[in-house]
Amino acid sequence: MKIVHADEVEWKRGLQHRGGTSHYRHLLNGTPGTIGNFQFNIGQQDGDFASPRHRHNFDQFRFQIDGEMNFDRNGKMTAGTLGYFPEGAAYGPQSSDGRSTTAVLQFGGASGSGYLSREEVYAGTEELKKFGTFEGGIFRRNDDVEGRRNTDGYQAIWEHVHGARMEYPKPRYRDPIMVDPANYEWLPVAGVPGVTRKPLGAFTERQCAAELITLKRGASYRVGERSVCLVLSGAGIVGAAPYRQLSAFHVDEDEQAEIVARDDTEFLRLVLPDLTGLEARRPVQVEAAE
Repeated sequence: MKIVHADEVEWKRGLQHRGGTSHYRHLLNGTPGTIGNFQFNIGQQDGDFASPRHRHNFDQFRFQIDGEMNFDRNGKMTAGTLGYFPEGAAYGPQSSDGRSTTAVLQFGGASGSGYLSREEVYAGTEELKKFGTFEGGIFRRNDDVEGRRNTDGYQAIWEHVHGARMEYPKPRYRDPIMVDPANYEWLPVAGVPGVTRKPLGAFTERQCAAELITLKRGASYRVGERSVCLVLSGAGIVGAAPYRQLSAFHVDEDEQAEIVARDDTEFLRLVLPDLTGLEARRPVQVEAAE
């Protein structure tokens, strides 16, 4: 298990391939170069942030911590809202109605397309700047450079890193799924006194999932494998490490972690998909030029 405290992580400028002002705190990541790679950040967007309508070849969970994000025809995310953005499904355009803060988990989905690491995205961005510019989330290739004139920013980076054309997965869901946890009932966890949960949904045949869990002071709960968790309130111990508000922890394959609440606690648990048997489907990766 790995744990990180968000208030100990500095804000960095992010999403240079999108438009406007965005910063992030990088909390957790998986193993680069694997189809199960993931990245978990807390992002902060200012009112000038903008991203065009686009789609991914990876999956994404978003949890709105504060403020409001506008996804145009797909609706708005207000504080406490969870969104599942499936690979292959277009969404947006996206804008921030003033400053907003969002926890974002991006991860390789059921197609086996994998997920680029932060380092790969950064290296690809810097290399592509030699051949064009990123404007409003689009990579615009210089007139004297061979290739498509305009490409989604992330797609251009992915194709540069892989040296291959991106093939978007056929979407298992046509649109993002917006979930309002406030309209869910808290359910007791059988045999575990003082613990309740709101199962918010499980998605695709690979069963990525999301739920909210509460513990009364003194209660304990065992968190299962493939979990990426964010503490929304409370304090206590997970494994042998202390946690507090906006601590994030990752429970890997074949692991479990015991959480013991010193104060009433609520946390978000996001479950990464089981990608067993998909290793051969990921395209061979080429190194990004330095």
